[in-house]
Amino acid sequence: MGNLLSYSGLTTKVRAMESHLITDGQFRDMAALETVSDAVEYLRHLKAYEGMFSDLDDEKLHRGAIEQRLILSLYQDFAKLYRFSNLTQRKFLDLYFMHFEIDILKKCFRNSMGQNRLDIDLSVFRDFFSRHSSLDLIKLSSSSNLREFIANLEGSIYYDLLAHLEEGSETTLFDYEVHLDLLYFKTIWKVMSKYLNRKSQELLIQCFGSKLDLLNIQWIYRSLKYYHLKSADIYALLIPFHYHLKKDQTAKMVEAGTMDEFFSVLKTTYYGQKADMDIREKPDLEQLTSEVLDKIYRSTSRQNPYSIATLNSYLYLKEEEIQKIITLIESIRYQLKPDEIISYVVKQ
Repeated sequence: MGNLLSYSGLTTKVRAMESHLITDGQFRDMAALETVSDAVEYLRHLKAYEGMFSDLDDEKLHRGAIEQRLILSLYQDFAKLYRFSNLTQRKFLDLYFMHFEIDILKKCFRNSMGQNRLDIDLSVFRDFFSRHSSLDLIKLSSSSNLREFIANLEGSIYYDLLAHLEEGSETTLFDYEVHLDLLYFKTIWKVMSKYLNRKSQELLIQCFGSKLDLLNIQWIYRSLKYYHLKSADIYALLIPFHYHLKKDQTAKMVEAGTMDEFFSVLKTTYYGQKADMDIREKPDLEQLTSEVLDKIYRSTSRQNPYSIATLNSYLYLKEEEIQKIITLIESIRYQLKPDEIISYVVKQ
């Protein structure tokens, strides 16, 4: 009864926002459009993106500008949910916000290490971040090199970790990103046990535990296929955590001699059996990850409508929608055929 009372208003709000998520039919309509301008015009008429592109003319419709507006719509949704939440729910949202910070840090890292101009104007997010974060987005985005970027993080929870990594002479972008992910998931576990009840913890572990397993599977796959790393080096990259993925299954994938062998082991795992796609066809692992996580997030929310799962599921689905929109618009930009475009964003 307590959960029903504390979540009734928030669940109603989430359900209303979910009704504005883009449907498969709408994605098919967008995939049939001929230009990026047409796709953005389509978005302008959707409730969730009203006003987001009002200041963009055709000459400004590059990927960075579009992505910036889409991310801002996610932040606005987060802010709406935050206003509707009680203190316990806000503890979860404060934790979730760390995920937004890390996404921004990764973008800035790629910029600093590649010495390229950041293609997203972070000043647009300043007001939102000022309410939830101590990071100075303007200083970070204007950092001219890696050392200056890390120095601009001083005083944050990220500084000691990244400053220590910087001391290594062969530290790569991948190393920084993995350690940021590790910090995030460790923080999740610590905060969950302190502020959330057992039922809420169980629901979140279903999602975050599966996400960790699938991240490890993706890293093993990339290490074998693209980098041809030795087993010992692959083990060093993995997050030391197992949820549905068993230790012996991880070991067999790491030590697979061929990609056929890797996918043969993957087929026996919880995630290989959970997926609708045929593992023997060596599917794209990012698509497999999206498909499986989509099922898990939707299931936890559907089975526990008056719980933290409603917040967690909506934010996940909104982020997935944004990635699909970016993929679809970039596919239109490169003049791919509608059937090919839709194969990337809608489950066939």
